[in-house]
Amino acid sequence: LLYQESQKRGIKVDEAQIQKQFEAVKKHYPDEATFKRALERAHYTESGVRSQLKRAIAIDKFIEQELKSKMQISDKEVRDFYDSHSDLFRRPSQVRASHILVKLSANPTKEEKDRAMKKVKEIQEKIRNGADFAELAKKYSDGPSAKRGGDLGYFSKGQMVKPFEDAAFALDKGQVSDVVQTIFGYHLIKVTDKRPETSMPFEEVKDRLKNYLVDQKLKKMVQDYAENLKKKAKVERFLPNLP
Repeated sequence: LLYQESQKRGIKVDEAQIQKQFEAVKKHYPDEATFKRALERAHYTESGVRSQLKRAIAIDKFIEQELKSKMQISDKEVRDFYDSHSDLFRRPSQVRASHILVKLSANPTKEEKDRAMKKVKEIQEKIRNGADFAELAKKYSDGPSAKRGGDLGYFSKGQMVKPFEDAAFALDKGQVSDVVQTIFGYHLIKVTDKRPETSMPFEEVKDRLKNYLVDQKLKKMVQDYAENLKKKAKVERFLPNLP
């Protein structure tokens, strides 16, 4: 119905627009042959895809011209949403940590665990004797962050495996953990910075929030418009049958 309405309003779609969208679809496939096989499996043809794209572009243009252009979101609406949904605009607390990992295999033997524990304890002793954590990480860590001195950057809760997360968030800035075991092996963790939970300032999120509210309002407008078109179509089909 939206496409039919777009045609009634004389909305045109040129071939260049269709081709641009068609090329964007093809980019989802590694090569031409894979794209054609996908079309065959879906019982589609290239002309069928182009026809669907033409309809979609026409509908988008119609929505842009007839609905979105008439829609307004005031600064007050944006501010009111921000104030009433403050939980959505909170940055969770974060820590920045470095670690030294002594890896374990998926199913380590007792001997492997003992060797790994001996190694991590030796590293721990070096730290206690004043050795630089980052240099030890570069030299001994089995993790991919070793070349960065073990630095993992900032992370929030839920981003690391639980034992690692629990240990990191329990440390104060500058502290080094005792040995922590995870599915990856044995870790020594050093917290290098901590950020408390904060609220995102309104000015920082205002534009993104306004776009979100526009999208939500537009979806509702499109749904309502389509429903009205359906009702109108039913009435038009019914009227000719009246005596």
